[in-house]
Amino acid sequence: MADTPRRYRWLIHVDLDQFQVSVERLRSPELVGVPVIVGGNGDPTEARKVVTCASYEARDVGVRAGMPLRAAYRKMPEAVYLPLDVPAYDVASADVMNALRQFGHPVEVWGWDEAYVGVQPLDDVGTDEGDDTQSASAETYDRVTIGSLAERIRAEVFDRTGLHCSIGISDNKQRAKMATGFAKKPDPESVTLAPFRIEKVFELDEQNWLPLMGDRPCRDLWSVGPKTAAKLTARGVDTVHQLIATPREDLIEVFGPHQGNWLYVLCRGGGDSTITPEPWLARSHSKSRTYPVDMTDLDEMLSAARELTAELVDQVLAENREVFRVAVTVRTTTFYTRTKSRKLAAPTTRSDDIVPVIADLLGDFEIDRPVRLLGVRCDLVTPEDE
Repeated sequence: MADTPRRYRWLIHVDLDQFQVSVERLRSPELVGVPVIVGGNGDPTEARKVVTCASYEARDVGVRAGMPLRAAYRKMPEAVYLPLDVPAYDVASADVMNALRQFGHPVEVWGWDEAYVGVQPLDDVGTDEGDDTQSASAETYDRVTIGSLAERIRAEVFDRTGLHCSIGISDNKQRAKMATGFAKKPDPESVTLAPFRIEKVFELDEQNWLPLMGDRPCRDLWSVGPKTAAKLTARGVDTVHQLIATPREDLIEVFGPHQGNWLYVLCRGGGDSTITPEPWLARSHSKSRTYPVDMTDLDEMLSAARELTAELVDQVLAENREVFRVAVTVRTTTFYTRTKSRKLAAPTTRSDDIVPVIADLLGDFEIDRPVRLLGVRCDLVTPEDE
């Protein structure tokens, strides 16, 4: 069950940069600087498959998440196309969220690559003595110290996971998320109006809200989609300043009470300042390794898989958990990547029960090219499974 939401003075929005691509580059470092597109099963000619993540090199030529893979291929046929590896991204995301939790502040996860951290509660309701999370959140932060905390969060995420992130700071989620946009792509105006200057960190609050957002189109407001923006434009409302000048009653008449009131609050920089931390328990652990010399012999691959499995079993034992399913990922020199998984006969922590299944899975692959990357994943029993 989720904890009761609480309101916080500071909301820190953490957004991982080109997440899936970054995870793939950690597994295959030679992809750094190479255009990479992740989606579907990695075949850009397959119909009805879309781009999940594109590297910045691909974005520069117009490739975007949600675009059909075939359209992406027409724009950039020379890119490396990789299949979506959900379990690997689950593990990487869990590592990031765990890094965020180490600071003792409540974390609300919004997906693989996005989370909010609540800092400095606005009330003491629900505070328990001896609760490290509550005591950390109860500290008082000003602009300087909240910026310092954001910088430490970025460093911790990178040190623990090798992944880069951008951070937006404000007094509510919506404004913090928009602040992340300025952190990712600062422009001269935003840099001039920044309360402090830290790489990939930006604060957006009541002091710089109107100077930065007032003349921007309503579409730049978080949660304002193209249909809403078109309705506003049809009524002569194109900018945030113009939306602020629109009477609340007019907005309610056009959009109804819920959305009309929301637009009235949103354009003024208002939003949700609550955090609802979810109970967290890792559902899987994985290890993958890119080898300096490509492997062609199955026995050599099995030996490598045993080493990875031994490392995972040590981690599982340290957490007093059990493994109920295992998976093997193989990537060849052509970046052909596939994963096979199998449920164990019974939950276990014994290598003697796990390694034979790993060996069988390796034998199921039709490997006709040298293997450059090998990965092993252990899915873990959770309380709901029990």
